[in-house]
Amino acid sequence: MQKNLGASIYNFFFALSASIVGAIVFSWPLLFIFVTVQKTYQIVNMSVLKVMHNYNQLMLYLLWPFKNKLQMDNFPTSKSAAEHFADVKRLLILAVLVFIICLAIYIIAKRRNEEELLKIGKIEAWIFLLLPIIVLPFAIMNFDSFFIFFHHLFFASSNWLFDPNTDPIINVLTEEFFASCFGVFGIIYELYFISKIVHK
Repeated sequence: MQKNLGASIYNFFFALSASIVGAIVFSWPLLFIFVTVQKTYQIVNMSVLKVMHNYNQLMLYLLWPFKNKLQMDNFPTSKSAAEHFADVKRLLILAVLVFIICLAIYIIAKRRNEEELLKIGKIEAWIFLLLPIIVLPFAIMNFDSFFIFFHHLFFASSNWLFDPNTDPIINVLTEEFFASCFGVFGIIYELYFISKIVHK
């Protein structure tokens, strides 16, 4: 029982952290696509490449633990936005850390031929697979409300409500871009547990 519980906890956090890391990686091409298609680069009076350069600076701040100050060349950052990005930074670094730990555990178990200790049954995999489906219809039908609920769930303050006049980066980080990132997260999460179900 303890073995199954430990394996279930491990797989859940591995799937969760891997999905977040995957969404982070895919956020670059997704932003490039949305900035180009939606022409939001025109709203901020920049080239697409300059927008992506600033996004690189934002993501470096969010993902590098030793970078304490957010500084983008062409996007000013208000105090409240800086506080929100600091909150996001803590969550993302935690997710990346969990992913690295889970990956290390898998590599060690594989080298010791102890992968069986990390396996979960098909019933547990089905349970984890179906969990997100509970919120899927709500997220698809009204992503705006889902996005608000998500922020209320993970952030104590309302500093995530950006003013385009003081934080123009929100003009390029559109709702459709975030929805796509959530979509990538969901796909990776589902594929993880599908692989556990179909794998013999």
